[in-house]
Amino acid sequence: QVQLVESGGGLVQAGGSLRLSCLASGRTISNYAMGWFRRAPVKEREFVAAISWSGGSTYYADSVKGRFSISRDDVKNTLYLQIHNLKPEDTAVYYCAAPDSTFVFTTTPDGYDYWGQGTQVTVSS
Repeated sequence: QVQLVESGGGLVQAGGSLRLSCLASGRTISNYAMGWFRRAPVKEREFVAAISWSGGSTYYADSVKGRFSISRDDVKNTLYLQIHNLKPEDTAVYYCAAPDSTFVFTTTPDGYDYWGQGTQVTVSS
């Protein structure tokens, strides 16, 4: 069983930056792709970013390209999401996710089996 705990959210002004962290326990994140998703109020959960097991490949939602950067530190068993130039529309609960299979590298939430409890990001205009 994998436990994921996100941190780093908060209230920031538009144009500000945050770094979200996701600490995994119960299993190493090595050899597994990882992803970030978000859910804004009254909206569906949406894909934000994903990173391959090696870190060599990354995918981003069009809405965050150029502003968000996903990375991983397998020694610390931690996934990161660096966010720059925050916009009010980035306001959401951000979740990290891990698959159960090493063969999964996807942008769809159905491909992930483990989810954190989320961290709130609120951007004021």
